[in-house]
Amino acid sequence: MFDDLPPDLERLHTLRVWHAMWLARIDAKIADVRRRQTETERGRARRPRPPEWTVELGIGAGRPPVQVHAGDCYAAGKRRRAVDRDEARRLLADGLRACIHCRPDTRLNVIDLSDGPTHAQSACRRKDTVDASLSPTADHRNRPVRADLPGYADARGAAVRRWAVMVLRLGRP
Repeated sequence: MFDDLPPDLERLHTLRVWHAMWLARIDAKIADVRRRQTETERGRARRPRPPEWTVELGIGAGRPPVQVHAGDCYAAGKRRRAVDRDEARRLLADGLRACIHCRPDTRLNVIDLSDGPTHAQSACRRKDTVDASLSPTADHRNRPVRADLPGYADARGAAVRRWAVMVLRLGRP
């Protein structure tokens, strides 16, 4: 048997007090953790359910609605309010835009009322076709030439020739 305890009474009482203090600290910590767990469980039980549908609001006077989102949509902005199913359907039917990420128009069975192509339409679009109005290089050949500004050439290149002659006469680049 282990008998590593001190032989005198005074040191044994000191160890007993020291262990009693540790037991009190441990008991206090256990009570604190239990209290926090019950508060967390009570908070989860009392937390309101997330809304089924939300409307993202714009900025400015009156904060007009901008988009309809599902309640769990990650793309909904900070300015939003909860709406019920009927109001979300009414807003979509009135022409309010549906979120392209959560697709509330599809979930609410409101079809062909939102802006933009649906997922099926965008999947059918050929990837090698380019809209000329969106291309940054489509317009570069048709820009008007500015002969009135130095360094720009007119149709015959006269402005560039005038600039080159001026540089050669002055001797500076």
